Amino acid sequence: MVNTIISEQPRFCPPIIEHNGRITSCGLHTLIASILLIYMVVFGSIRWAYLRKKPKRDNSYFIHDEGEDDQEINHTRPKYIGYPDSLKSIVNTIHVLVGILAILNVLHIMFIFAEKERVETSIPSYLITTALLRLVAWISNYSFLVCERNEDRRWSYFTQGYWYLAFIISNFELYNRLIYITNPRGDDDQSDWAQSWTLMSIYLIQYVINLVLVLCAVTLTFLWRRSNEARGYTGLHFHSNNYISVDDDTTINEDIDTPSADVESPLLTPKLQNPISMADDPKYAPPKKIGEFLSKSKKLLPFLWPSHDIKLQTLILICILLLFAGRIVNVLLPYQNKVLVEGLKRGDFVWKEILFFVGLRFLQGNVGLLSTLQNFLWIPVGQFTTREISVKMFEHLLNLSLRFHLNRKTGEILRVQDRGVSSIVSILSSVLFDVIPTLVDIAIAVVYFTYAFDIFFGMIVFMTMSLYLVSTIIMTEWRTKYRRLTNLLDNAMEGKAVDSLLNYETVKLYAAEPFEVKQYSDAIRSYQLADQKSNVTLYILNTTQNVVIQLGLLAGCLLCASRVRRGEMSVGDFIMYLTYIIQLYGPLNWFGNYYRVIQKNFVDMEKMLDLLQELPEVKDLPHAESLNVQKGEVVFDNVSFHYDPRVPTLRNISFTIPSGSTVALVGPSGGGKSTILRLLFRFYDVQGGRILVDGQDIRHVRQRDLRSCIGIVPQDTVLFNDTIRYNIRYGKIGATDKQVEEAAEAAQIHDIILGFPEGYDTKVGERGLRLSGGEKQRVAIARTLLKNPQIVLLDEATSALDTRTERHIQKSLRRMTVNRTTLIIAHRLSTIVHADQILVLQGGEIVERGSHLELMHKEGVYHKLWNKQLKHHEKMKRDAENKRLAASASTTATSVAATAGVNNIVNKFKREEEEGEESSLNLSIAEQHDNVIASPSTTLRRGSSSFVEEEGADGDDERQTTTAHESSDDEGEEIEVDEVQ
Repeated sequence: MVNTIISEQPRFCPPIIEHNGRITSCGLHTLIASILLIYMVVFGSIRWAYLRKKPKRDNSYFIHDEGEDDQEINHTRPKYIGYPDSLKSIVNTIHVLVGILAILNVLHIMFIFAEKERVETSIPSYLITTALLRLVAWISNYSFLVCERNEDRRWSYFTQGYWYLAFIISNFELYNRLIYITNPRGDDDQSDWAQSWTLMSIYLIQYVINLVLVLCAVTLTFLWRRSNEARGYTGLHFHSNNYISVDDDTTINEDIDTPSADVESPLLTPKLQNPISMADDPKYAPPKKIGEFLSKSKKLLPFLWPSHDIKLQTLILICILLLFAGRIVNVLLPYQNKVLVEGLKRGDFVWKEILFFVGLRFLQGNVGLLSTLQNFLWIPVGQFTTREISVKMFEHLLNLSLRFHLNRKTGEILRVQDRGVSSIVSILSSVLFDVIPTLVDIAIAVVYFTYAFDIFFGMIVFMTMSLYLVSTIIMTEWRTKYRRLTNLLDNAMEGKAVDSLLNYETVKLYAAEPFEVKQYSDAIRSYQLADQKSNVTLYILNTTQNVVIQLGLLAGCLLCASRVRRGEMSVGDFIMYLTYIIQLYGPLNWFGNYYRVIQKNFVDMEKMLDLLQELPEVKDLPHAESLNVQKGEVVFDNVSFHYDPRVPTLRNISFTIPSGSTVALVGPSGGGKSTILRLLFRFYDVQGGRILVDGQDIRHVRQRDLRSCIGIVPQDTVLFNDTIRYNIRYGKIGATDKQVEEAAEAAQIHDIILGFPEGYDTKVGERGLRLSGGEKQRVAIARTLLKNPQIVLLDEATSALDTRTERHIQKSLRRMTVNRTTLIIAHRLSTIVHADQILVLQGGEIVERGSHLELMHKEGVYHKLWNKQLKHHEKMKRDAENKRLAASASTTATSVAATAGVNNIVNKFKREEEEGEESSLNLSIAEQHDNVIASPSTTLRRGSSSFVEEEGADGDDERQTTTAHESSDDEGEEIEVDEVQ
């Protein structure tokens, strides 16, 4: 009998036949089990061979406790951070559940056979066979899963491929099961048990679990790569508490003596002692699922929705309405195409239908009215987002602590900010106007085709979309590493260019243009090579997407054509289907691009979000008070500070600067003098003690108030690339032009500025490079004079000035510091002899204090430093005097020789006149003249001379004497202010 599954002689299964797009359960289960087993045999063998050849891990891969022997492994967690163990346990549990459900599926079918008494001799052979095949495939995959959990950082592509294959197969099973339930056949030999809702529930649970595994693989692979590659997991090497990274985000400690081979290797060598775990370091902790990324992104929400602008909110709502109107047009247009074809087939003049069709076409598409109006209305919304995020980022960078900016490259920070801001706007527009509309179109198409034709058309669309999305995600994740590398090299290239241009003067001084050009050229070549690889992977992805789309289009058109041929569908239905599917596949073809764009923008956004996560070390308290400065007294009370906990910078520093007095800090370099200035400005907070200004702890007042009452003239003045007027006025933003000029006069730069062609409107260039060192220093002094602060800090304020100008500036500075609290840092002791108190710092401690005379009487460190400068001064003075005497002697010898030469020429002229030998005299004078011009020094050695020689000697003597005196003056002054060693 046809309807009998098992006859007297057991059969494997009934023939594999199709019933309205269905495949018998026997054929479906056998096909699925065979595919899974073939996958495990082929790819499992490859994976097994790879694991056998893989070298065994040595102990250096694992984390040791300090002091333990290298052979004793304290932890079995690899140093490379992968998925958390708890997550792997969950995935293993889900995987076990999948296997159990697959077996239950077969057992349930057997139970139905037995219950219905449809089995006469034995259970159908195909049920036993498929159960065994699935069991073997599942056990093999689970074995690899457990092995990877113990061995690797993450699940291999082999394991993830099994999940993807199982998910695709689940779609076929679910589709076939829906067919049996929604369209049963009474003559089907399995129709009764196939409609079992219990079996359907098992299929649904199995489908959901497979979907969860696929999403888990995709999402966690993305997070693992983002955390390990972007944050620097790869290429990190540990040595005690230090680390080296080949990534640009990580600081490189220069005190580690590690061979270059170790830097290139991602593994720890056995000789490195006491390795630490990145998992124990919060900075390198793996992300807490996707929630960590979303929690970072929450900071951007206020900039995405204009909560205080009703106009922009209205524009956003209108754009959303236009978006939904576009979806309706996309449904109506194919149907109207069908109406046109059927009307023309009847011979009607369908002018109304044509007008309606053209109207729909006018509204549809990227260049249609709806899209154009939507893009136009979105412009102010996008500008709002760009403006708000850019301002927020700029404000955030300015509020970060000094330590952050000292450890970063300006070019890279600006590049990260620029790409991050543009990526947020791009993600917002892509998701809202591209991704969501495409997904809505897909969902509408599946529902519409299932309702208008049958479920098979809907499944073709659904399967095509599923295969397309899965292939896009897998291949995009594969090429993500190339995109990340491209971004890193792009940052390095930009940073190198900016760094070279900012240090233009240094490059010129060392004639390093060829070196800088070669470095920049190498950076470009590295970037282009990485970009080339990224483009190749892009072309492979595009080809794969195109194949999937065209196969889906081919399957749908063939099915629709066969239905038309059998008379089940009309030509209009075919045209409608073809129009709709092409209309749908158009955006779908760009959907992969949307995903890549979003992926790229997420990569670009990562570092900007990390910048937003950076917290300033120094922050105002929630209820910080305003600083009320009346006298300007400064007190350092037992202050201790360190940049590195292992190296103290200041130890228990205590001193007081009374109101209106001057205190100077001297001592060897590295003693902590500049650190005291930074602490007073509160660029850092002290680790011990406190700093008071007029009795108020500076940690309890607003930073803005503190810095507004302090003026500084730094040793190295950096100016803005603007006018001189702008740079002076920076000390007091609201100052008038007259006040600016008065400050410039006090700094003795007013006349110099007026000598420039553009006067006060002269551009100073990048970092003030168009001005000399002395001119830049005068601008800084004028800026401080304009600010008129209660507390003045002078950090080698006159170190860049010439001797004569320094004397005048010192007078100006002394006038400026009258009745003001003044703190001076000096290497030149001659500039601080007038100070009320001098503090000698050495090794982070105050070793001596007192006035100049008091310290000289103590004959301590200050006395030695002074004598050292004095000896150097005397030596330089003697050298200058010797040069002057040598120049004077040379001048005297030249004068004597010139006089003798004149007398010889006169006597010879008289003798020749008496003898009447004028021709001989003329010849002699000409020869003498030629000899002097040709070689005056040789003529001098022979004792001959001429008037030309005398004039030359006098000129040379004058220049030499002047040079000697100038050299003597400059060197003598340099002696007085020589640096303390």
